[in-house]
Amino acid sequence: MQPLTRFVFTFFVLHLMLATAFPALAQEAMVNIYSDAQEPLVRPILNDFEKATGIRVNMVTAEKGMLLTRLEQEGDLTPADMVLTVDVGNLWRAKSKGLLQPVSPSNAQDQIPAHLRDPQGYWYGMTTRVRAIFYRTDKVKPEELSTYEDLADPKWKGALLVRSSDNVYNQSLLASIILADGEEKALAWAKGIVANLARAPQGADEDQLKALGAGEGKIAIANSYYFGKFLNSPNPQERALLKDVAIFFPNQQDRGAHINIRGAGVTKYAPHKENAVKLLEFFLSDAGQRFFAESNYEYPVKEGVKVPETLASWGAFKADTVALEKVGALNADAVRLFNDAGWK
Repeated sequence: MQPLTRFVFTFFVLHLMLATAFPALAQEAMVNIYSDAQEPLVRPILNDFEKATGIRVNMVTAEKGMLLTRLEQEGDLTPADMVLTVDVGNLWRAKSKGLLQPVSPSNAQDQIPAHLRDPQGYWYGMTTRVRAIFYRTDKVKPEELSTYEDLADPKWKGALLVRSSDNVYNQSLLASIILADGEEKALAWAKGIVANLARAPQGADEDQLKALGAGEGKIAIANSYYFGKFLNSPNPQERALLKDVAIFFPNQQDRGAHINIRGAGVTKYAPHKENAVKLLEFFLSDAGQRFFAESNYEYPVKEGVKVPETLASWGAFKADTVALEKVGALNADAVRLFNDAGWK
């Protein structure tokens, strides 16, 4: 039996045994999450939810693509009640594949900006992160920077560090540029970035920042929370590595910096739908917002929730308020343009 098949079979059998032996407990006292986050990172907030509600939270972790594959293979036999993942591209795919159902958390409609949630209620953003520009302060002056589009200018030839195009973060960024500038200009931008690379795309976002800190290239594109993690690392060498690196929020004179989300949705066949909605409401409460923001250096989606000190030190910025639903819908177009541009 293949590992994935064995996992599905085992999880389902255990779930069925519990539901048969203790139907009230199975219906009322648990909720099962599929997530790409490491459990130790979110377990504290799950423990708080358990104490507050008496509902036990089980969590299964996997790579982003595997989460959707599992849900597809399990179908209406899935034990999963919620998907907790990053980037609207993943949430949009889950919705488009029919893996989620619409719900209406009591604290969502009037507290979460419309562009950070699905208009039908299939998914909700919980925190945001910026696809930011990072630069070597000894090689680039902040006044030389302006927009994402400007990074395609030949003046930056050999300067840029960015991960591969198969990463959903880059796909969502390009989708936002398609929305802002049209396909023709978006393709030209992608080609310009390829021409300006300091090295072939490789590694994750943190690897771009490490390379920049080590003196390779002049500019990196990465999610903002990685910078926060480095600055607060318990490893003094990691903190020192980025001493000559600063963050820049692009497109402040027009649409604003591209943002994306950590978000969640209730699965289509959730065995414990009511409990999943309660957990979603807990995530969207002030306590939940503070936890996710402080534990991963992200921005709360709700106004009035205090921004972590590290993020506050970077200053206020203008964020792009385009509906993320539209960004997710253009994911396939972004992939096609990346291929046409030769962005590996």
